[in-house]
Order: sequence, then structure tokens, then C-alpha cells
Amino acid sequence: MDIKRAKQEVKNSIEAYLSKDEYGAYRIPVIRQRPVFLIGPPGIGKTQIMEQIAKECGIALVSYTITHHTRQSAIGLPFIKEKTYGEKTYSVTEYTMSEIIASVYEKMEQTGLKEGILFIDEINCVSETLAPTMLQFLQGKTFGNQKVPEGWVIVAAGNPPEYNKSVREFDVVTLDRIKKIDVESNFEVWKEYAYKHEIHAAVISYLELRKENFYRIETTVDGKYFATARGWEDLSQLIKTYEYLGKTVDREVILQYIQHQKIAKDFANYLELYYKYKKDYAIEHILDGHWEVGTLKKIRTAQFDEHLSIISLLNGKLSEHFKTCYENGDHVEKLYNYLLIYKQNHDTLHMEDVVKMANADWGEKKKSELLTPQEDLAFRWVVNKLETLTTSIRGESLTHQQAFEKIKAQFDEVVQEEEKETSKTAEKLENVFHFMEDAFGESQEMVAFITELNANYYSMWFIKENGSDLYFKYNKGLLFDTRQKKLVHQMEDIEEMLNFSLK
Repeated sequence: MDIKRAKQEVKNSIEAYLSKDEYGAYRIPVIRQRPVFLIGPPGIGKTQIMEQIAKECGIALVSYTITHHTRQSAIGLPFIKEKTYGEKTYSVTEYTMSEIIASVYEKMEQTGLKEGILFIDEINCVSETLAPTMLQFLQGKTFGNQKVPEGWVIVAAGNPPEYNKSVREFDVVTLDRIKKIDVESNFEVWKEYAYKHEIHAAVISYLELRKENFYRIETTVDGKYFATARGWEDLSQLIKTYEYLGKTVDREVILQYIQHQKIAKDFANYLELYYKYKKDYAIEHILDGHWEVGTLKKIRTAQFDEHLSIISLLNGKLSEHFKTCYENGDHVEKLYNYLLIYKQNHDTLHMEDVVKMANADWGEKKKSELLTPQEDLAFRWVVNKLETLTTSIRGESLTHQQAFEKIKAQFDEVVQEEEKETSKTAEKLENVFHFMEDAFGESQEMVAFITELNANYYSMWFIKENGSDLYFKYNKGLLFDTRQKKLVHQMEDIEEMLNFSLK
């Protein structure tokens, strides 16, 4: 299954394992809570989804790559203890607490969360001395003589043997005690993630054209050559930072992340063209509603690949504006909630108290480690804005009502700025649609543009919140026709099969 479905399966398992009856007992006894084992190629996001799941479920996360551990750190150090059996004293070997189990208890103390995920990566690549310990861990949920605390779900991950020579096959006894999930790479699923996490538009558009280069691992006499989802994401971050710093990303730089000579060279050539198209077609001007007749003539004589690159550039710039609107809306809503508390209690509550309240909420979220980067950004913005509002009334001889009215007037200005940004973005979207009409009409290019909008989390949010007559017109018309044709073909294929079987 793809990583999106795998994430949902892991999340479902955790929610089932942590579900309690009316007496507070787990509906699935701990002994029947099978460890979840994700197995799939490296770099497709197995480790990354653990943080997402923990935050979405509101539980803690302790993560270890087991290949970095020795037998002593995993099960603890031996020590001699005197014990009496049948009135006779014996020297017995016991073990100190495992570093991994100790980390679980430390995490509980640190975050205040009593339930969580214990994630062990590369579990099937351990050394010979650790292999029995890992089997015992999966079968009995213990490290040495220390049990994993109740409420902590074990999730493990590993690579199939074809990707790692160190892999050890689990025996049937172990496999029969785990919940095994096979994960495969899937570009369409990754593309959804890519839009939401602002992967560079050049990476997305290149992979849309060269899907076969999204995930490739090849072994030759000269060594291993590969391109992975992780590599593309890390390269994307570097490209964006290099753009900010005015540095050039060439083939040698790309090869440091995409360790496949042919793919690195191909993407380097594409990236060079991508920047050229951005300049030649004045993408920013198109969003502002300005384009020349010469631009339209030039684009009509260009190759289809070039058309798709231009569409990607337009989508990429629109996506930046959609995301800004999304964040603005989220920030203003959070600010409104704190100001609502101030409004309801402004006779007794000072703005300084509201700032402290927001800072306390922010700190609590940080401590629990459930704060997403987006939430962290929202808290930073809100606290800064609250402090600015507080400064604006500090030192003035105002009644409670006057102070509230002044704060309200400033908040109204913030809302107006948000609405102005939303209107400008809606206008840019309309401009792009008009450009697409002039350049391509109702063509495959328009279908591609609509399809990319549909794949983008932020564009779908923006259109749902603010509407777009041109989007609804083309989405309903062009995509319906495309789906209808596909359905007709499928029905014809089924009819052919049925006729063949009847003969």
C-alpha cells in the first residue's frame, strides 16, 4: 500500500489499542496489541509519518534507530543481586533499566503524556548480538527484564532485503505476533504531500513529466544509484534556500541529493529551462493580469513539455498566495479567540494578562511536543500581535471600555488587511484562468491546470472558502468529460471481456 494508506492504518491501530471501556481498561488487552511493522524501501516517509501520527493522536513519541545501539544500551547492564530462595541465598544476575525504556519514562515526565508511540527504526538490521533481544521485544514487549509501559504502542520499521544486505528475516513465530504493513512508493500520493509542504514547484513539475524518476534504486557493477522521495524533499529545501541566497543549483549539487547520474543531469537541465521560462514568460506579470500578444504566439509554438512547465510555474506562484491566505486566516482566528476572552472580561482582565495567557498556551504545547511548525508560526504571530496591541494602549489614561474600543479598532484593521490579501489572490487566480483561456482554450493544458489545483491542499481550501466561477466552470466541464471518456473505455473493456468469456 502507499504511505498515505499506511499512515492511516497505523493511526487506526493506535486508536484501537488506546480505546478504553467504561471502566478505563483497554478494549484490546495489551498482550493482544500486536506491534505494527512497516516494511518498505528507504526514503519513502516511514519515519516521517510517526511524528504526524503522534501529533494527530495527541500522544508522545520516542524514536530510536536500533542499529545505533549496543546490546548493553538496549537491555541494560548486568549486576549481581543477592536473593533468597528456600532459606538459601543466591547471587543472581539482574539488569539495569534499558536506555530505551528509560527514555519512555523520561518522555512521560517531560511532556505529561502517559500514552505514546515507541518507534524503532531499522529493526530488521540489528547485529547478531542484538537479534534475539529484538525478537523478544516484538514478541513480549520487553527490553531485558523491563516491560514497555502500558499505553505505549510499539511501531517498528525496516527495509526489504533487496535494499539492505544487513537485513535479517523474521521467523514465523515472530511474524505471527506482529501487524505487518508493506509500503510502496507512489508519486500521486507524494504529490499531495508535496503541495501541502511546499516542495519546490520545479521538483513537482519535473516529476509529473518523469514519474519514473520519482523513486529508483539501481545496482550496477559500479555501485548503487538511487533517487528517493526523501532526496527530492531535501533537495527542494536546498533549492529554495539557494534561490534566497542567490546561489546556483547545478548538476553537481543535485547529485549530492539525487545520487543517480542520469536523473541528476536530466533534472539539472530541466531546472535551467524552468528558470528560463519563468523569466521569458514573466510569470509574475501574468498573475497581475498582464501578458503580451507575442507571449501567446510564443507559447502556442512551444512543445507540450514547455506548456506543462509554464502551468507548473503559475500553479507554484498561486500556491504561495493560497498558503499565505490560509495562514493569515488561521492567525487572525487565533488572535480573535484571545481578544474574545479580553472582550468578555475587559473590566477585570488587562491585555498583559492576555499576552501571558497566549505565552502559557504556547509553552504548554511546546512542552507536550504536540506543536506543529504551522501552529508554532501561528503562536509566534499571535503573541507578537498581542504584544503590539498591548504596547499601543500602555501608558495612556484609558477606561476599560476605551482600551477595549482602541484594541477592537486595531483588530478591525488586521481583518481588513487579511480580506485585502484574499481579494488580491482571488484576482490573481482569475487572471491566470483568463491567460489559460487566451493561450490554450479548453485543451489538455487546461485539464492539467485544473488537475494540479485539485491536488493542492491550499488551492482547494481557498476555492472552497472564497469560490471561483471559472474554476467551477472548467472543473465541471473539462474534468467531467475526461472522466466520462475514461469510464466509457472501462465499460468497453469490461464488455469485451464478458463477450470473450461467453464465447
